Order: sequence, then C-alpha cells, then structure tokens
Amino acid sequence: MQILFENYTALMESGQYVQLKQELNEEQPANIAEYFEELSDDKQLFIFRLLTKDVAAEVFSYMDNDTQEHIVQSITDREVRNIVDEMFLDDTIDFLEEAPANLVKKVLRNTDAETRQLINRFLNYPENSAGSLMTIEFVRLRAHMTASYALSEIKKVGMDKETIYTCYVIDAQRKLIGVVPLRTLICADDDATVGDLMQDDVMSVNTLDDQEEVANIFKKYNWMALPVTDKENRMVGIITVDDIVDVIEQETTEDMELMNAVLPSDDEYLKMSVFGLAKNRIPWLCVLMISGTLSAFVIGMYQELLDSVVVLSSFMTIITGTGGNAGSQASAMIIRGLALGEIQMRDTMKVVFKELRVGAMCGLVLAIVNMIRMSFFDNSTPFNIDLTVSISMGVAVVLAKTLGCSLPILAKAVKLDPAMMAGPLITTVVDAIALVVYFSIATTLIL
Repeated sequence: MQILFENYTALMESGQYVQLKQELNEEQPANIAEYFEELSDDKQLFIFRLLTKDVAAEVFSYMDNDTQEHIVQSITDREVRNIVDEMFLDDTIDFLEEAPANLVKKVLRNTDAETRQLINRFLNYPENSAGSLMTIEFVRLRAHMTASYALSEIKKVGMDKETIYTCYVIDAQRKLIGVVPLRTLICADDDATVGDLMQDDVMSVNTLDDQEEVANIFKKYNWMALPVTDKENRMVGIITVDDIVDVIEQETTEDMELMNAVLPSDDEYLKMSVFGLAKNRIPWLCVLMISGTLSAFVIGMYQELLDSVVVLSSFMTIITGTGGNAGSQASAMIIRGLALGEIQMRDTMKVVFKELRVGAMCGLVLAIVNMIRMSFFDNSTPFNIDLTVSISMGVAVVLAKTLGCSLPILAKAVKLDPAMMAGPLITTVVDAIALVVYFSIATTLIL
C-alpha cells in the first residue's frame, strides 16, 4: 500500500493529474480512504475533487470521522448534495451521528424533503440500537409476483440497493411475510410465484433491539443481512453484515477497555488528547484506589499478629498476587462466554460449580508446589509458616475462581456490563479476601 501511496503522491507533485484521476477512480475505495490519512488538509480536498461522484461517495463512507468533517466543511453545497445522493442511507447516518451540529445542518439543508425526513427518523433511534444500524435500501417483493417478473424488478432497482442477495416479501400493509434468496429466483421456473418460493419462517429484529444482541444473531446464523421490523411487524429496513463487523469491533474494544479499568471511548488512541486519555482513566483509578483501602483495613485488623510474627508480611504479596491472577483468569473466561452468548443466566450454578472444582484443582497443585518450594529451596522459615502460606494460597485460589465467575454474571443480572468485573476490580476484591484468609489461617496455625 505504501508503494501505491507514493505513486499517487509522485503523480500529484509532477502535475500528472489526468493519470492520477484515472488511477484513483480505478482503485478500491477503502484504499483511497486510507491514503487520505497521509495527506494534508488542502491535498485531501484536491484529491477528493478528482474522484467521480459515485467513487467519492463510497470513499467518503470509509473515511474516519475527522476526515469526513474536514471534507464536508470544505466542499460546496452542491458537492455535499452529490455525496448524500450517492451514499447509502446507513452510511450517511453513521457520519451524522458523530458530526457536530453545524455539519449536520449543512447536510440536511442539501437533501430533499423525503431524505431529510428519513434521516431525522433514523437519528431519533436510540444509540446502539438496531434502528440506528439499519438501511432502507433493500429489495421488496410481493407474494403474487412470478419469478421472471421479480427478476426484472430486481434489475430495475438493484443498483440502488445495498444488497440483492436476499429479497424480502411484504404484504399490502408492509408486514414481513417471507424471504427469498436471489439464487432461488434465478433457478426457479419463470412462472413460479414468489409466494411458493419464499421461506416464511423469517427471523427479524426490532428497531429498538440492542446492537450486541443483533451481532450475536449474525454470529450464530452466519447471515449476510437481517430484516428489521417495527412494533407492528412492518418491515422498515435491513442490517447488513458490514455494519455488524463494525459493531463487533466496537463492542470488543469497549470490553477490553472496561476489563482494564478504562472508560470506553470511540476515538482512536493517537487522536485523543492527553487530557482525554487521563479523563478516561482517572475515575476507575480512583475507584480502585478507594476500594484498595479494604486491604489496608484488613492489615490494620491483624497488625498485632504481624508485629508478633513479622515474617508473615513477606508472603502477603505472593498470596494476593496468586489469588488476583486466578480471579482474573476465571472472570476473563466468563466475560467472553457471556459476550458470545455461550453462557446464559440459567447456567449460573453450573458455572459456579465448575469453577469451584477448577479452583480446588488449581489451588491444591499450587499449595503443594509452594510447600515444596518453601521446604526445600527456601528453608529459612519454620514448618508452620510454610504450611500457613501454602494452605492460604490454595484457599485464596478457590475463592478467587468462585468470585471471578460470579461477579460478571451478577453484573449482567443487574443490567451492568460484565466486562466491568474484570482484572483490576476482581484483583482488588480478591486481595482483601485473600488477606483475611491468610491471617485467619495464620492465627489458627501459628498463635
């Protein structure tokens, strides 16, 4: 790609604009959008104006938000109108959802009344809902149509639709009654009716369904498109797989950020200011710092024990660290299982029982290994200290695994993101519990 970009730049700097225009308009739109990221603002506008209307609209849909905003700010109203006319509606909505108010107004005043009404309706759907993802560019058929007539209709409107591989059959009230693949229509007899060819067991989603639920349906059934209906079961649009790929990436990124105690952000790392990055991290750091006082409180409770057996303090970190790691392992597995739909709320007891057994096995092995290590390779401590540390480690691992699987499920039960109950938070909670276990066992075996 870099060689390709260098070639474009060389053509531009040498004034070979005709050849540059030809090569740009023959290139993949996604690659041209990537090239824009390497250009200065004035060169971005110059290159954009070399593109034909249809290519410019497609390239625009692949651009990042900052580049899109710069282009719309810089071009004329007529050029804005050309972009909106050529773009699919869902791509226009994606841009307007992130654009500042002045750019939204500029786009809306350069659309016809019908398009403006559609855009306003889409913008009123809740963020991250199926309605905000869908497009209205799909093929509508009627049950009474013959296969040959349906194919002629597809030829008329197909170029303006986002996908034609699956066609949707609606009745006079616009209610979804079936789907028919394009392959079926092509292979069918000319006089066969769509009603006979269609599949009437149609799965659809509601405009208000959460985008994560929609993504799970796509992953489960490997579909290319999914119909969207309103509360009266009238078909209002479709969601295509390219939009779901973006949703999966967005949800995965959000989970990773939450799992590492960072508030989610839609901006790219290099485009965020230092203040913005700090603002997303400070709240969770404060929460973890305050919750970390649990460990300090536990240590304070057992200060007398620590004063009498000072050597106990040297093993606190290995016990809390091992417990924290064990809890993070369990929570990561459960959070991923919940995100993929592999684990449901009804599986809570199965999960807890399984992690109890896993924790018992891991805890037993770690306790034995630690006992051997301390007895034969670090024989400076008495046997009762070795035993205390080893048993505490084993019990801490069992409790950590149990908490690590329980807290994400509990978070989902109360409508929170399970990813919040990950690494840092689990570690903080487990630290306090591991210390209570450690000091309680030490009190029994040593004093």
